[in-house]
Amino acid sequence: MKTGLAIAGVVVVAAVAAAGFYMVDIDQTQETRLPDVEVTVEDGQMPKFDAEVGSVSVGQEEVTVEVPEVNVTMEEETVTVPKISVNPPSDDS
Repeated sequence: MKTGLAIAGVVVVAAVAAAGFYMVDIDQTQETRLPDVEVTVEDGQMPKFDAEVGSVSVGQEEVTVEVPEVNVTMEEETVTVPKISVNPPSDDS
């Protein structure tokens, strides 16, 4: 059952990715033009900061914990999964 959900999730992610690449056709209809700007530049100054930060220690140690023993039986089962067809826009240029 979890395998079917994982497959369905992968199909959905693939469909979203395909939609992002193929479902949008953008054509530029006007060139970009920057505005005319007059600028006066004066001396600037970068800000200064004083910062006090803590420290982080990373290490490892051995501890004893209770771990459940799990036995898995695999069975084949037919499931219904979503089907998505992606059709990119036609190129009428």
